[in-house]
Amino acid sequence: MSCPRVENSITKKEVSMLRKHKSLMVLLLLSLFLLAGCAYSVAPLVGTVYTDVKAPITATDSDSYSKVGTAEATSVLGIVATGDASIEAAMKNGGISKVHHVDYHSTSILGLYAKFVVTVYGE
Repeated sequence: MSCPRVENSITKKEVSMLRKHKSLMVLLLLSLFLLAGCAYSVAPLVGTVYTDVKAPITATDSDSYSKVGTAEATSVLGIVATGDASIEAAMKNGGISKVHHVDYHSTSILGLYAKFVVTVYGE
């Protein structure tokens, strides 16, 4: 008794189609991987490739300021984020007890790295 012989019946057209599907799947998976864990920071405008935006958070009726304090937080790949970018931390870092106004600065590079800085001005 002999085993039946199976012949390879895949045509060149089918091979070409399989390669195209494989390439599309690889591209899709790579896109999902790159976009799933992106490091972005809060900003009124966000650029996909690069963001470098400054904007206000709040202002008070205080007349002037002589002290400035900052606080920051950073993120890498959207996987790890550390820091204290609170107004309270910025006040403490600048020795401020009365707030004049608060700004922030948001930076993001390709979704790989992001930084958020809060700056408090006051007395």
